[in-house]
Amino acid sequence: MTDVRAPAEIRPAATILLLRDEPAFEVLMVKRHHQIDFASGALVFPGGKSHAGDHDEAWAGQAIGWGDYEPDQRGLRIAAIREVFEEAGILLARRRNGAPIGGEACPMDVRQAVDAGTTAFIDVVRALDAELDLAALTVFARWITPAIVAKRFDTWFYLVKAPDDQLAACDGRETVDAEWIRPAEALRLGEAGERTVIFPTRMNLKLLAEARDAEDAAARARGRRLVTVQPQVQERGGRRVLVLPPDAGYGAVEEPLERAM
Repeated sequence: MTDVRAPAEIRPAATILLLRDEPAFEVLMVKRHHQIDFASGALVFPGGKSHAGDHDEAWAGQAIGWGDYEPDQRGLRIAAIREVFEEAGILLARRRNGAPIGGEACPMDVRQAVDAGTTAFIDVVRALDAELDLAALTVFARWITPAIVAKRFDTWFYLVKAPDDQLAACDGRETVDAEWIRPAEALRLGEAGERTVIFPTRMNLKLLAEARDAEDAAARARGRRLVTVQPQVQERGGRRVLVLPPDAGYGAVEEPLERAM
């Protein structure tokens, strides 16, 4: 009798495509630490699993747009903002008095404490007398990891224009480098083998590369019908490939399984 492994639990996750237009249309990407067990060494967008604290009702007083979203979307947007804070030192928030956030809002020791769970992210935002800007995030895509993968995530991709008053810096733990890069250049580096760019990241870079600037990228995302992407394994021409939904906006995709994994 052959044992059939049950599909892994699907965990909610969120990812940020942080964009800027100067000096060029670029997206912030981070390089995963080689010892991380998921996508080690890969060039990715900042992001990660949603935590219980992301869904705390206390965020109602610390989040712009709280009442505009369903509970799951509130928590996912907070998770995305927290992850880019931890991994890249960018805080997508506004001070209540209108003052800029600035780089001093994201010191490394505070980011590491939030990452470790010894400091609650909401307490950091409260101390700054600030509010997270949930409304600034635009849904870009939603991907669910195929059942054949050991670790599975239901990942929402959001895009947002980067604040002008903050600089990105990697955390040195989960990420070892942070860089602004043109989507087409990130794709070129992946194709040339100079960087590891995993399948979902590559597909979303291709979609992002169709835009002229951050505003155009957001407009295109708002204009697309959101189709949840769960790649399916199929046999094509004697080989196993991952196939995407034809109406998801990525075109006809048949990715060799060995390349995608």
